[in-house]
Amino acid sequence: MMRTGHRIRVFAVLLTGLAAPVIGADAQEIIELPGEDRWLEADFDEIYRVGSALGEAWEEFGTIRRVGFDAAGNLYVFDSLAGRITVVGPDGELVREFGGRGEGPGEFQHAQDMAVMSDGRVVVADMGHHAYHIFGPSGELERMVRMDGPPGLAIIRMHWPEPGGRSLIVDARVRGFAVDFRETDESDFTFPKTRVIERIDLTGADAVREVAAEGWMPPRSDPETLETGGGRRIVSLEGPRREFEPPLAVGVLPDGRLAYSDSSAYAIKIAERDGVASRILTRPFLPEPVTERMKRAEKDRQLKEAGVSSVRLMPGGVSGTGPGLGDRARERIESLEFFEEVPVVRSVRTSWNGIIWVRRRGEEPVSRGPLDLLAPDGRYIGSYPADATAIPHAFGPGGLAAFIERDELDIQTVVVKRLPLPVN
Repeated sequence: MMRTGHRIRVFAVLLTGLAAPVIGADAQEIIELPGEDRWLEADFDEIYRVGSALGEAWEEFGTIRRVGFDAAGNLYVFDSLAGRITVVGPDGELVREFGGRGEGPGEFQHAQDMAVMSDGRVVVADMGHHAYHIFGPSGELERMVRMDGPPGLAIIRMHWPEPGGRSLIVDARVRGFAVDFRETDESDFTFPKTRVIERIDLTGADAVREVAAEGWMPPRSDPETLETGGGRRIVSLEGPRREFEPPLAVGVLPDGRLAYSDSSAYAIKIAERDGVASRILTRPFLPEPVTERMKRAEKDRQLKEAGVSSVRLMPGGVSGTGPGLGDRARERIESLEFFEEVPVVRSVRTSWNGIIWVRRRGEEPVSRGPLDLLAPDGRYIGSYPADATAIPHAFGPGGLAAFIERDELDIQTVVVKRLPLPVN
């Protein structure tokens, strides 16, 4: 029987429902949180909203890729379509704009992400320049830092500022592919055995990567490659991924530690600056075995999203899956492979003051479930019902939180609200 708030110290740990043992620590503290949800009300006060086809010219956003706050409460909106960063003051009024498309320093060729430091400096990851643009608090370009590795990498990752403003944490979720320009059949690509959360040091002329923490890697087959002609080969960075695999979700705490989830169980790990997971926060929710019904339902969901059907009408009124429109998408979806469990945790984020927001799965494998709020010291603050609120896209000082939404005209809008003290 699980006791609420009970704390134990162990030297070798295998949590119930965890897909792999916790490794790398001489001693880890496991804090077992209660299984009964304590419901919170999402009564957030709206401060302002920006982004409208009927508003000022500066707030006509194309594609809002990222938002962030500085310590003064200014909101930064990165519009990747316009290649522009818009700074909005705490009163919702325009402060400045900078950036823009182009080939020169401070101009974006293929900008993918933005990170806002607490002092107002901004870092933009530009895959076209193969460099990071670093802008000062007034929007002026301070310098550019070359990315490591060969150019041509089309990796879209989330970057999170670390305390001190000298480095970034790179979200471990890989959302693209690496392009290998070698003309031989042999690639120098090494298939990873763990999923790595990286730290990027930006103090020099070249970005320096190091391992901030390592997460468990679900067993995979060899990486998939795709020949594109001209000696170019595309190599999937994570290998063939199975549906329902547990994500490696990470948040940065104000003191530089990391909060992350890497397994199918409810186990939020707190990693020290040296990467060692010193504490694990658990709740007694177990992963669910994947059934054939779940597999069929997920395939049908993806087929519907892709605009194709699992069954089509053949000439003569015979039902079948013969050649026709959408065959390639249908074949890919019908051949999907699945992880053996549905993970409990879907995503993890951390607030400005270090509260850990954990999204659980819902009734169906890909549906959104309740949102838990935990303190890194092991306190369970409470939970929001599944549809009560989204996780903020950015947290700011004084309880500020930014949500990217769409209005009635399907225009992207940023809504800034204030969260109550216990949850920010």
